[in-house]
Amino acid sequence: MTAMAQLDVDGEAAPPRSNGELVFAEPWESRAFGLCMTLYEAGLFTWDEFRDELIAAISTWEDDAQPGDCYSYYRCWLTALERVVVAKEILTEDALEHRAEELAARPAGYDHGHEHGHDHDHDHDHDH
Repeated sequence: MTAMAQLDVDGEAAPPRSNGELVFAEPWESRAFGLCMTLYEAGLFTWDEFRDELIAAISTWEDDAQPGDCYSYYRCWLTALERVVVAKEILTEDALEHRAEELAARPAGYDHGHEHGHDHDHDHDHDH
């Protein structure tokens, strides 16, 4: 069974949806989602292991949230993924932190403008 088939439709761990389709507010959210699905489907962790961490991350956010804090399902998703990756020794915590620092240091829009090496004002034949 694929992780997509196991995604909660209701409840604490259910991802945001609109008309039954997953909703991503930012590109990083879909990337985090896709990375998790890829690692799960590669057999690096079970869906229950990830789901338990996701529920824990959501509960921690709820317990620690201050008035005015903006909830982000996919920040909790990313926290859960980081915890599973470290717990399963896919990456060390230091390696994970180092990579996160590298990514955070890149300028805004870096991925989109540099990934393809071309100007997006011109027509082209590939999907984003």
